[in-house]
Amino acid sequence: MRPVMTNSPPTSFGTVAIVGVGLIGGSLAAALKRRGLATKILGVGRSRGKLQGAIDKGLLDEATESLKDAGEADLIVFCTPVERIAGGVREVAPHCRKGTLITDAGSVKGTICRELTTGLPTEVTFIGSHPIAGSEKQGYEAALEDLFENKTCVVTPTDVTPRGELQRLIRFWEGVGSKVVELTPEKHDEILAATSHLPHLLAAALAATLQQDQEDFVGSGFRDTTRIAAGDAGLWQEILLSNVPALLKAANE
Repeated sequence: MRPVMTNSPPTSFGTVAIVGVGLIGGSLAAALKRRGLATKILGVGRSRGKLQGAIDKGLLDEATESLKDAGEADLIVFCTPVERIAGGVREVAPHCRKGTLITDAGSVKGTICRELTTGLPTEVTFIGSHPIAGSEKQGYEAALEDLFENKTCVVTPTDVTPRGELQRLIRFWEGVGSKVVELTPEKHDEILAATSHLPHLLAAALAATLQQDQEDFVGSGFRDTTRIAAGDAGLWQEILLSNVPALLKAANE
């Protein structure tokens, strides 16, 4: 585990496209707005109503339902569920301008980074990221401009990652207040299996044991232990299924 710092002052990252404007994407937009780190923030999503809501809240400058429109951006951040990240990157990459940097905010890195190590246009770079921040709340309505401040953000370069683009990505996450740590994708998944994925699985399993006639007897211990199980079940199912080997290893240790 290697903490990294660029010691560079924050700068504008040009047009930033955020694919998936929920809690994480909305909070990232809010942080960029507050700190003046983007000349334009473009939101990409599947619901015109939600995108318009994010514009009305002041999070986005523009929005589109077409992923290829994100190709105009200098930097693209995928804040979608993990199972849609790699395919989304491959879909948008041919439409990107030369020098576009693409990253993500997914909780699993190995499968995504392995799939995107090759096959992208030579002038487009993908580097995995995972800002370890969030809450049980969902949607752009819950966005917080300080969500990433003093939180760890893991970046996961591979052997083919250009160092200049890695430094650019580190500056980006530092710009929104994160403490950046560099890990391999595999090491990231091993650590997060133990510190996040397994605890969530255990909390969900415990919550599922509660019977209706027991609800009046639940105390703070049970509530505190199962609190994290309140997250989106479908989202967490895909996270867990994407990290099975590391999850099994953590469960057996």
